[in-house]
Amino acid sequence: MDRGEGRKGMAALERRKMHLPLLIWILHLIHFSKSQDTTNVLRRRRSSSVSSSCQAGCAACSALNGCLSCKPRFFFHLELNGMRQRGACLSSCPRGHYGTRSPHISTCNRCKADCASCFSENFCTRCHPGHFLFRGKCERTCPQELTANTALRECTECPPGCELCVSRNMCVRCRADLFSLHGRCHLTCPQGFEPDIQLMQCTPQTHCEVGEWTRWGPCVRKQNVRAYRRGEKTRTRPVLSFPSVYGDPCPHVSEIRKCTIKKSLSSKRILLCHTNPLHVFLHCIHESSLRSSSFPPA
Repeated sequence: MDRGEGRKGMAALERRKMHLPLLIWILHLIHFSKSQDTTNVLRRRRSSSVSSSCQAGCAACSALNGCLSCKPRFFFHLELNGMRQRGACLSSCPRGHYGTRSPHISTCNRCKADCASCFSENFCTRCHPGHFLFRGKCERTCPQELTANTALRECTECPPGCELCVSRNMCVRCRADLFSLHGRCHLTCPQGFEPDIQLMQCTPQTHCEVGEWTRWGPCVRKQNVRAYRRGEKTRTRPVLSFPSVYGDPCPHVSEIRKCTIKKSLSSKRILLCHTNPLHVFLHCIHESSLRSSSFPPA
């Protein structure tokens, strides 16, 4: 019996030894799956934290270098931050750069040194001071038939006789012997305008304008005229606008015409006294003396 029980115990021990590797493998599998889950969680946390700190347009980034890659249709651009460069993803390239698209990555490239802004590497749209744009390139001087426009920084075809213009039809400085008018240069001013020698400009002509006549004034006896009843009366009209140098002059603004002075009551009495008998004449003198005595002395 003891020998039989010993054999059973040895068989059970052998079976346990056979099952032990399988158990270890199962425990190792469980541990590996848990470690994989933990790693995935850490990766998700890390990626979520990185993506949340990225700027708009970045597909991937780091806290030290900024954007590492961009989303589709964004341009990758290196920005200078102190002594360090950081990546940025932009919808359009900044001034002084042009965009280059490719299936893998779209980048912003710097324009040439004399070009302030450009459309591509070989086509400039605005130059730096001291250079003038001509056919997509920045030149130091312009061709002979064109004017170097410092305001626009480009070679401009100015109007005839113009030394400085802002466009093909707008001159801002004419030749010394020409007059300026509405962005053009003229040897003589057109009709309706007159030259201003000091400003060398054509200014609008101003013609004289007058108002309505006043009523005729009273009839006044002319001086140094022996005729007793002959006189003059006048009327005037105001000047509303005085003429310019070459404008139409003013017409006469006053008129005089002859008139007859009406007899007053005193003159009638004097004539009556001289043409009547003596007693009437004496009565007239008496009345005139009374009338004069009624007034206080001056």
